[in-house]
Amino acid sequence: MALNQMKVLNDLRKAQKDLAKEIIEVEAGDGAVIVQVTGELKIKSVKIDPAMVDLDDIAELEHWIQIAVRDGLAKAQEIAAEKMKPLMGGLGNLGL
Repeated sequence: MALNQMKVLNDLRKAQKDLAKEIIEVEAGDGAVIVQVTGELKIKSVKIDPAMVDLDDIAELEHWIQIAVRDGLAKAQEIAAEKMKPLMGGLGNLGL
């Protein structure tokens, strides 16, 4: 494997590690639900503020969770695409 190919692979690995440390936090329902997503598109945590939840309207809570997860994953995808984009050109040299 050529030196340049090794550099590209090492840069990709580093970018993936950086994404694992990246935490995106989004909220829904004016802070009733807070979801944290990593740059690897994994849900890190879901927090629910019980004082802001109406237990007689669980559908509303479910909706807020859905919104927060959707928005968190979308933001994480944008960040991952931004970080990986400069490295993708080098992949062509690897025959992938």
